[in-house]
Amino acid sequence: MISKERQAEILRLHHVEKWPVGTIATQLGVHHTTVQRVLDQAGTDQKQVYPRASILDPFLPFIISMLEKYPQLKAPRLHEMVKERGYRGGPDHFRKVVRRVRPRKPAEAYQRLRTLPAEQGQVDWAHFGKVAVGNATRVLWAFVMVLSYSRQLYLRFFYGSAMANFLRGHVGGFEHFGGVPRVVLYDNLKSAVTERHGDAIRFNDKLLELSGHYRFVAVCTARDPRARSASLADAAGGRPGVP
Repeated sequence: MISKERQAEILRLHHVEKWPVGTIATQLGVHHTTVQRVLDQAGTDQKQVYPRASILDPFLPFIISMLEKYPQLKAPRLHEMVKERGYRGGPDHFRKVVRRVRPRKPAEAYQRLRTLPAEQGQVDWAHFGKVAVGNATRVLWAFVMVLSYSRQLYLRFFYGSAMANFLRGHVGGFEHFGGVPRVVLYDNLKSAVTERHGDAIRFNDKLLELSGHYRFVAVCTARDPRARSASLADAAGGRPGVP
Protein backbone atom coordinates (compact mmCIF):
# COMPACT_ATOMS: atom_id res chain seq x y z
CA MET A 1 0.00 0.00 0.00
CA ILE A 2 1.61 3.28 -1.11
CA SER A 3 1.47 6.12 1.43
CA LYS A 4 -0.44 9.36 0.84
CA GLU A 5 2.84 11.24 1.07
CA ARG A 6 4.34 9.14 -1.73
CA GLN A 7 1.15 9.58 -3.82
CA ALA A 8 1.42 13.36 -3.45
CA GLU A 9 5.09 13.21 -4.50
CA ILE A 10 4.22 11.17 -7.63
CA LEU A 11 1.53 13.66 -8.64
CA ARG A 12 3.84 16.62 -8.07
CA LEU A 13 6.71 15.13 -10.07
CA HIS A 14 4.40 14.33 -12.98
CA HIS A 15 2.37 17.55 -13.11
CA VAL A 16 4.89 20.13 -11.88
CA GLU A 17 8.29 18.74 -12.89
CA LYS A 18 6.89 17.00 -16.03
CA TRP A 19 8.67 13.72 -15.24
CA PRO A 20 7.55 10.65 -17.24
CA VAL A 21 6.26 7.53 -15.54
CA GLY A 22 9.53 5.62 -15.98
CA THR A 23 11.65 8.36 -14.45
CA ILE A 24 9.31 8.74 -11.46
CA ALA A 25 9.36 4.97 -10.87
CA THR A 26 13.17 4.84 -11.05
CA GLN A 27 13.75 7.84 -8.77
CA LEU A 28 11.23 6.77 -6.11
CA GLY A 29 12.08 3.08 -6.27
CA VAL A 30 8.56 1.88 -7.10
CA HIS A 31 7.15 -0.14 -9.99
CA HIS A 32 5.94 1.80 -13.01
CA THR A 33 2.47 0.25 -12.65
CA THR A 34 2.25 1.79 -9.17
CA VAL A 35 3.01 5.22 -10.61
CA GLN A 36 0.46 4.61 -13.37
CA ARG A 37 -2.22 3.61 -10.86
CA VAL A 38 -1.71 6.77 -8.78
CA LEU A 39 -1.98 8.94 -11.90
CA ASP A 40 -5.08 7.06 -13.08
CA GLN A 41 -6.78 7.45 -9.71
CA ALA A 42 -6.08 11.20 -9.85
CA GLY A 43 -7.75 11.44 -13.26
CA THR A 44 -4.58 12.31 -15.15
CA ASP A 45 -5.01 12.69 -18.90
CA GLN A 46 -3.72 9.45 -20.40
CA LYS A 47 -2.09 11.33 -23.26
CA GLN A 48 0.26 12.91 -20.74
CA VAL A 49 1.20 9.67 -19.04
CA TYR A 50 3.13 7.93 -21.80
CA PRO A 51 5.87 10.28 -23.06
CA ARG A 52 8.73 8.92 -25.16
CA ALA A 53 11.18 7.03 -22.98
CA SER A 54 14.72 8.37 -22.76
CA ILE A 55 17.61 6.14 -23.82
CA LEU A 56 19.26 7.25 -20.58
CA ASP A 57 16.51 5.84 -18.33
CA PRO A 58 18.07 2.33 -18.01
CA PHE A 59 21.32 3.93 -16.80
CA LEU A 60 19.76 6.20 -14.15
CA PRO A 61 20.17 3.74 -11.24
CA PHE A 62 23.89 3.43 -12.03
CA ILE A 63 24.31 7.22 -12.37
CA ILE A 64 22.51 7.87 -9.08
CA SER A 65 24.48 5.21 -7.22
CA MET A 66 27.78 6.67 -8.48
CA LEU A 67 26.79 10.20 -7.49
CA GLU A 68 25.70 9.04 -4.05
CA LYS A 69 29.08 7.36 -3.56
CA TYR A 70 31.14 10.09 -5.28
CA PRO A 71 29.12 13.36 -5.09
CA GLN A 72 31.91 15.40 -6.74
CA LEU A 73 32.30 13.10 -9.75
CA LYS A 74 32.34 15.24 -12.91
CA ALA A 75 29.72 14.74 -15.63
CA PRO A 76 32.30 14.07 -18.42
CA ARG A 77 33.92 11.25 -16.42
CA LEU A 78 30.51 9.80 -15.55
CA HIS A 79 29.53 10.07 -19.22
CA GLU A 80 32.55 7.97 -20.20
CA MET A 81 31.65 5.36 -17.58
CA VAL A 82 28.09 5.11 -18.89
CA LYS A 83 29.29 4.91 -22.51
CA GLU A 84 31.40 1.91 -21.56
CA ARG A 85 28.19 0.30 -20.31
CA GLY A 86 26.32 0.78 -23.57
CA TYR A 87 24.96 4.35 -23.55
CA ARG A 88 24.99 5.91 -27.03
CA GLY A 89 23.65 9.38 -26.30
CA GLY A 90 25.49 12.68 -26.50
CA PRO A 91 27.01 14.67 -23.64
CA ASP A 92 24.65 17.69 -23.64
CA HIS A 93 21.48 15.90 -22.53
CA PHE A 94 23.58 13.74 -20.23
CA ARG A 95 24.94 16.79 -18.38
CA LYS A 96 21.40 18.11 -17.85
CA VAL A 97 20.29 14.81 -16.33
CA VAL A 98 23.35 14.61 -14.07
CA ARG A 99 22.73 18.16 -12.89
CA ARG A 100 19.15 17.21 -12.02
CA VAL A 101 19.93 14.01 -10.08
CA ARG A 102 23.20 15.02 -8.42
CA PRO A 103 22.79 14.94 -4.60
CA ARG A 104 22.71 18.36 -2.99
CA LYS A 105 24.12 19.25 0.38
CA PRO A 106 21.34 19.41 3.00
CA ALA A 107 20.47 22.95 3.97
CA GLU A 108 21.61 24.12 7.39
CA ALA A 109 18.68 24.48 9.77
CA TYR A 110 19.35 28.16 10.35
CA GLN A 111 20.97 29.07 7.04
CA ARG A 112 19.36 31.95 5.17
CA LEU A 113 17.27 30.46 2.39
CA ARG A 114 17.98 31.39 -1.21
CA THR A 115 15.38 30.07 -3.60
CA LEU A 116 14.03 30.59 -7.09
CA PRO A 117 10.75 32.46 -7.74
CA ALA A 118 7.69 30.28 -7.05
CA GLU A 119 9.92 27.52 -5.64
CA GLN A 120 9.23 27.74 -1.91
CA GLY A 121 6.83 29.11 0.69
CA GLN A 122 6.95 29.02 4.50
CA VAL A 123 3.98 28.55 6.80
CA ASP A 124 3.54 29.16 10.53
CA TRP A 125 1.07 30.20 13.19
CA ALA A 126 1.47 33.49 15.12
CA HIS A 127 -0.23 33.93 18.51
CA PHE A 128 -2.02 37.23 19.18
CA GLY A 129 -3.32 36.54 22.67
CA LYS A 130 -6.97 36.47 23.67
CA VAL A 131 -9.85 38.69 22.59
CA ALA A 132 -13.34 39.19 23.96
CA VAL A 133 -16.12 38.05 21.62
CA GLY A 134 -19.44 38.85 23.23
CA ASN A 135 -19.43 37.21 26.63
CA ALA A 136 -16.73 34.74 25.64
CA THR A 137 -12.93 34.94 25.43
CA ARG A 138 -11.35 33.51 22.31
CA VAL A 139 -7.73 32.76 21.41
CA LEU A 140 -6.64 34.69 18.32
CA TRP A 141 -4.22 33.05 15.90
CA ALA A 142 -2.83 34.33 12.61
CA PHE A 143 -2.04 31.94 9.78
CA VAL A 144 1.12 33.25 8.07
CA MET A 145 2.43 32.26 4.65
CA VAL A 146 5.57 33.90 3.22
CA LEU A 147 7.11 33.36 -0.22
CA SER A 148 10.81 32.66 0.34
CA TYR A 149 12.04 34.48 -2.78
CA SER A 150 10.02 37.72 -2.72
CA ARG A 151 9.18 37.72 1.03
CA GLN A 152 5.57 38.58 0.14
CA LEU A 153 3.33 37.80 3.09
CA TYR A 154 -0.22 36.48 3.43
CA LEU A 155 -1.89 36.68 6.83
CA ARG A 156 -5.35 35.56 7.97
CA PHE A 157 -6.77 35.61 11.49
CA PHE A 158 -8.68 32.72 13.03
CA TYR A 159 -10.30 32.03 16.37
CA GLY A 160 -8.30 28.91 17.16
CA SER A 161 -5.79 26.79 15.30
CA ALA A 162 -8.02 23.90 14.27
CA MET A 163 -6.94 21.83 11.27
CA ALA A 164 -9.82 23.19 9.20
CA ASN A 165 -8.48 26.72 9.77
CA PHE A 166 -4.96 25.56 8.89
CA LEU A 167 -6.17 24.21 5.56
CA ARG A 168 -8.29 27.30 4.85
CA GLY A 169 -5.20 29.40 5.43
CA HIS A 170 -3.32 27.50 2.73
CA VAL A 171 -6.12 27.86 0.21
CA GLY A 172 -6.44 31.56 0.97
CA GLY A 173 -2.70 32.03 0.56
CA PHE A 174 -2.63 30.26 -2.80
CA GLU A 175 -5.54 32.38 -4.02
CA HIS A 176 -3.88 35.56 -2.74
CA PHE A 177 -0.56 34.83 -4.49
CA GLY A 178 -2.25 33.53 -7.63
CA GLY A 179 -0.34 30.24 -7.58
CA VAL A 180 1.21 27.48 -5.47
CA PRO A 181 4.90 27.19 -4.50
CA ARG A 182 6.52 23.87 -5.34
CA VAL A 183 7.64 23.36 -1.73
CA VAL A 184 6.03 24.50 1.54
CA LEU A 185 8.18 24.50 4.70
CA TYR A 186 6.89 23.86 8.23
CA ASP A 187 9.13 24.27 11.29
CA ASN A 188 8.01 21.11 13.11
CA LEU A 189 4.54 22.62 13.27
CA LYS A 190 2.08 20.39 15.14
CA SER A 191 -0.67 21.27 12.68
CA ALA A 192 1.50 19.77 9.94
CA VAL A 193 3.44 16.97 11.67
CA THR A 194 1.65 14.31 13.70
CA GLU A 195 4.72 12.24 14.56
CA ARG A 196 8.49 12.48 14.24
CA HIS A 197 11.35 10.16 15.16
CA GLY A 198 14.66 11.66 14.04
CA ASP A 199 14.44 12.13 10.29
CA ALA A 200 11.32 9.95 10.00
CA ILE A 201 8.34 12.31 9.69
CA ARG A 202 4.64 11.57 9.55
CA PHE A 203 2.59 14.44 8.17
CA ASN A 204 -1.05 15.03 8.95
CA ASP A 205 -3.22 13.06 6.50
CA LYS A 206 -5.36 16.12 5.75
CA LEU A 207 -2.27 18.14 4.86
CA LEU A 208 -1.08 15.36 2.55
CA GLU A 209 -4.47 15.36 0.82
CA LEU A 210 -4.14 19.12 0.35
CA SER A 211 -0.58 18.81 -0.99
CA GLY A 212 -1.69 16.09 -3.40
CA HIS A 213 -4.53 18.26 -4.68
CA TYR A 214 -2.40 21.40 -5.13
CA ARG A 215 0.79 19.52 -6.17
CA PHE A 216 3.20 20.91 -3.58
CA VAL A 217 5.73 19.13 -1.37
CA ALA A 218 5.40 19.43 2.40
CA VAL A 219 8.80 19.67 4.11
CA CYS A 220 9.57 19.80 7.84
CA THR A 221 12.72 21.67 8.89
CA ALA A 222 13.53 22.27 12.58
CA ARG A 223 14.17 19.21 14.77
CA ASP A 224 13.32 20.87 18.07
CA PRO A 225 10.16 23.00 18.47
CA ARG A 226 12.06 25.23 20.92
CA ALA A 227 14.58 26.01 18.17
CA ARG A 228 12.01 27.20 15.67
CA SER A 229 12.66 30.52 14.01
CA ALA A 230 10.37 33.35 15.07
CA SER A 231 10.84 35.22 11.79
CA LEU A 232 7.37 34.53 10.39
CA ALA A 233 5.64 35.41 13.63
CA ASP A 234 7.76 38.57 13.87
CA ALA A 235 6.74 39.50 10.34
CA ALA A 236 3.09 39.11 11.32
CA GLY A 237 3.52 41.11 14.54
CA GLY A 238 2.65 38.26 16.87
CA ARG A 239 4.41 35.60 18.92
CA PRO A 240 5.47 32.22 17.51
CA GLY A 241 3.25 29.30 18.46
CA VAL A 242 3.26 25.53 18.07
CA PRO A 243 -0.38 24.55 17.43
